[in-house]
This record gives sequence, C-alpha cells and structure tokens, in this order.
Amino acid sequence: MAREDFYDYDDEMRAEDRHARRKAVVAAVLIFILFLVSGGLFYLKQLQSSPKFFDKTSINGQSVAGKTREEVLSSIKKDFASSSVTVTEGGTAILSASLQDMGGSLDEEKLSRLIDMAYVAQRDGFKNLLEGLFAGNSFTIDIPLLFDEAKTRQAIEGSGILNGRTRSQDAYLTQNASTRLYEIVPEVRGNEVDPSRLAARAFAELSGRSSDALLGQNVAVALTDDLYLPPAVTQDDETLNYEKDLYNRYCLAEIHYTFGSETKTLGWDTIQGWLDTGSGTLLEEPIRNYIYEMAYTYNTRYTDRIFRTTNGYNVTIPANLNEYGYRVDQDGEYAELLQDIRNNQTVSREPVYFETNDYGNPVYYRRNGVDDLCGTYVEVSLSSQHLWFYKNGYLIVESDVVSGSVARNATTQTGAFPLAYKESPSVLVGDDAQDGYRTEVQFWMPFYEGQGLHDATWRGAFGGDIYVSGGSHGCVNLPYSAAEAIYNNIEAGVAIIIY
Repeated sequence: MAREDFYDYDDEMRAEDRHARRKAVVAAVLIFILFLVSGGLFYLKQLQSSPKFFDKTSINGQSVAGKTREEVLSSIKKDFASSSVTVTEGGTAILSASLQDMGGSLDEEKLSRLIDMAYVAQRDGFKNLLEGLFAGNSFTIDIPLLFDEAKTRQAIEGSGILNGRTRSQDAYLTQNASTRLYEIVPEVRGNEVDPSRLAARAFAELSGRSSDALLGQNVAVALTDDLYLPPAVTQDDETLNYEKDLYNRYCLAEIHYTFGSETKTLGWDTIQGWLDTGSGTLLEEPIRNYIYEMAYTYNTRYTDRIFRTTNGYNVTIPANLNEYGYRVDQDGEYAELLQDIRNNQTVSREPVYFETNDYGNPVYYRRNGVDDLCGTYVEVSLSSQHLWFYKNGYLIVESDVVSGSVARNATTQTGAFPLAYKESPSVLVGDDAQDGYRTEVQFWMPFYEGQGLHDATWRGAFGGDIYVSGGSHGCVNLPYSAAEAIYNNIEAGVAIIIY
C-alpha cells in the first residue's frame, strides 16, 4: 500500500512539470509571434512612409523602383530635354532642333501631380500596400506634353531652311514670234516651302504621337513634295486654256488704215483690250471710241478749214461751209472693223467714208494724212476776182473771173466744195420768173446748188469790179481758154475753194 502511494505522487509531479514546460513554450511562441507581427507592422509602417517607390514598380513601362517622386519627375524632364526633331528633305537632314525649340513643352505641375497620384495609389490601403510590396505596381500616366503650332512655325522660319529656294513659276501665255499664235508655257515647280503647311505637318507628327514615342526620341519629319508652294496656274488651267483659244481667234487681226501714203496700224496690242474675256466677245464701247478718235483726227469735211491762199495769208472756212473732204462713216466703219477683227487676218484699207453727198456726187478727191488737197484744187478769190487752178502742186491755170452779181444779190457762195461732175457741152437754165435764161456753154463744172465754173464767151472782159453790178447769176465766169484748160485737167471730187 505504502509503495503504491509513492509512485502516484511521482507521476503527478512529472505531469505538472510537462504542463509547465508546454505553457512556457506556448508563451515563448506567442511572444515571438507578437514580436514578428509587431516588427512586420513596424516595417510596413516604415515602407508606407518611405519617400521612394517600391521595388518592381514602373511608370509607363519604365522602372521607378527605389526612386523618389522628385527623381522620377527629374528623369522624365531629362528625357523631354533630350527629345529632338529632325526635318529631312530627300533623305538629308536639313533641320535638327530640340522638341522644346519646335514648340513642345512639358506641364511639370500636372506631371508632378500625376506622379504623386501613382505614389499614393501604391500605398492606399493595406491590400494595395502588400500587393505593391510583394508584386510591384505598373502605372500608366498620360504625360502632359503640350505643342504650340505657332512656335513650331517660328522655329521653322527662323532656322534658315526656307532661304535660297526656287519659287514655282506659273504657266503663262506667250505669243509665238513666227506664227503669232498664243501658246502655253508650262509651269515650273520650285522648292519654295510653304511654312504654314510644314508647321502643320510637324505639329501633326508631334501632337499625334504618344509620349513614349517622343520622350528621349528623335522624331523625323519628312519635307515631301506636297509641302512645296505649287504654281498657282498650271498648263491645264481651264481659264488659261480658254484665254489661249479666245486670243487665237483674234490675235492675227491687223488693220492697216491708209490715208494716202500715211498709214495707221491697228493691231493686237489694242484689240486685246477690247475683249471681254468673261463672255468671249468684243466690247462695243472701246471699239466705237477708237473709231471716234480716228474720225476726230482724220475728218476734214464739216470741220473748220484753214486755207493758205496763193497770196500768202490764211482764211478760215467754217465747218458748215466746208462741204469738201473726208468724213468717217462711224457706223459703217464699226461694222467693217468688227468683221475684219473676226476674220483674224491682215487687212489694208481706207476707213469707211461718206463718199458722196445727197445727190450722189463725190465729196473728196485725194488725201495724204490730214492733207485732203494734195496740191490739187481750184482757188477763187472773190475780192480779187481771180482764179488759180493747181494740180499736183503745179499751177495749171490762172485767170481773172467774174463772179455772182452783188447788185442782184446773186453773189457766189463762199466755202469749200467738191466738183460735182463736169459736162461738155451743157445748157444752163435759170428758172427765175423775172430773170429766166437759157444759155449754152462748152465747159460746165458745177460745185454748189446750181453754181459752177464755166466759159462765158459773151463777156469781153473779166476781173475788176464787173461782178458788183454786172456779175453772173452766181456762177464763176471764165474766159473760154481758161475754162477749157481747167475742164481738161480736173476730175469730179476736186476741191473748189472760194473765199
């Protein structure tokens, strides 16, 4: 009995000892675990407050592990500063400049905020903290690159690449020296650059790329043919071809107006200004103005005439008494000129004149420029009762005359008149009730309303003052020989000038 009691006590002691040891182990383990947890929490706290990004962290594919936000910002700024742009032409670099010089800029304030957001996101919450710590984070941010197209253009214009270039030449019309027809000279394409289009191209290349394709990179911008300033007018230009065809319809027209030996030429240099290129028609007003100016210059009929007499003084024959000479038929000339231009040929002719009077008799004989006498005319001085007949500048006949009676108010009309016609023999008939007559003459040369030159064989004398009381019915009476000489050398239309 006593031995059994002893053994029971010993076992109980051993059990208690084992239990105590287990408690000690558990306590130690708990203390260790607590230490580990406390240490881990402390470590995480330290990491959370660290100014650096965790390991295995990247921004836009670039590692930022162990870098502060300032270092990341500085790295991106460095990449921006090393970014460049190269403009090439035909494969050759003609301009190299930094991205910043080409109008690029970095919004550092915004970029700094984006980096801060990535930094905060890595530590936001226990879960993100653990994931960032053990698995790392990959952040994508839109790096705020800005581009100013105006600065891009300034950089291009200030670089000198626009200097010394060949400007494109427009296609144009030229007149062939031999054919006189118009041809198109084709355009010539130069290499003058359009700065606006090149700036727009560079701006599009830069602003259209991602930051990864720009930062730390060299961006090439090709100067292609479409960036050169093209000719404004090409050989296919519709208006140019229309003008060529229009000009060739009229450019051969050349009118040589003849005024005796004097010539006035109307050519394409003037006619071209008469074309309405819009409608393709000839303008009436400038053509009529041209004819009017020509008439003003060369008309000699119904204008004041200054005549130099044989005796060496000038007499003025007023326009209303100047029925001899040339007068342009402006309507007739307009129609004729219009047709000449449309025929597109060279023409040599006189202007269209009023050739005859109301009786169908000629109103002029010959001209040379503005001289419509050309040395051939009959001159009668009523005060001297004398006549001179010149032909081609030579005096053919000179004679005394008897003109119209002053006493009977039948004076000879003064003025310049064309010889209507000549007739031999002829009978002169007066139908005056008080003084009717019927007289046969051998040489009849009428010039004005029944008045004319003729022989007067019934007279025994000429000249002096016979005309005052014993003058004619208005005609210029001549000795037979003088009348005959004039008749044989004169033609219808020759001027009879009486003053």
